[in-house]
Amino acid sequence: MEKNPLHKWRPFFITVGLSVSLSLTLMAFEWKTYNDETLISLGKLQLDEEKPELPPITKMKPPQPPKVITAPKIVEVDDTELIKDIKVDFIEFDPDMDIEEIEETTQIEEVIGDEPFDIVEENALPEGGMGTFLKWVAGNIRYPSQAKRMQVEGTVYVQFIVNKDGNLTDFQVMRGIGGGCDEEAVRVLKKATSWKPAKQRGRPVRQRMVLPVKFRLQ
Repeated sequence: MEKNPLHKWRPFFITVGLSVSLSLTLMAFEWKTYNDETLISLGKLQLDEEKPELPPITKMKPPQPPKVITAPKIVEVDDTELIKDIKVDFIEFDPDMDIEEIEETTQIEEVIGDEPFDIVEENALPEGGMGTFLKWVAGNIRYPSQAKRMQVEGTVYVQFIVNKDGNLTDFQVMRGIGGGCDEEAVRVLKKATSWKPAKQRGRPVRQRMVLPVKFRLQ
């Protein structure tokens, strides 16, 4: 039996078939598919533009017109009307008094008033002198019981006015120590007799004074 002549080409055909199958397989893996992608509209993008802040507009006031200065009117006044409003203090004239004495008297009346002086030419003094007066104060002081219990010691400064007639008034504690000592110092000074008043230019005046009153436990 004669063999079929295609048998000898069988290996060739097998090789070709495998090559074609392999090529088709590789092409299938490498084949890319693309979807039908459509563009989606996102609309219009609105950008908020920041507007620059403008400075406030201030209205300027219109300049005021310059003031017109008018000259004062001169009005004639009768001299007799002016004399009625003027008060003149006359000094009693003494033929034996010269001009210098009259001027000095006027100056003294202007300087000396009713206000108390702190510094004067002649200070006010108690009867018998300041040493005698301080001994009298120390002898009349009664140490307050509250101050004794609290062991309070120190100096109380009392301010007062010596009037023109020598009486002591307007007592005020400038610096105290408490415990009833302040009130006791004022009580004793109020019992004091009249002083010799202070003098300024030979005339009695009111003088402001401060007296220290010491409290010491024995």
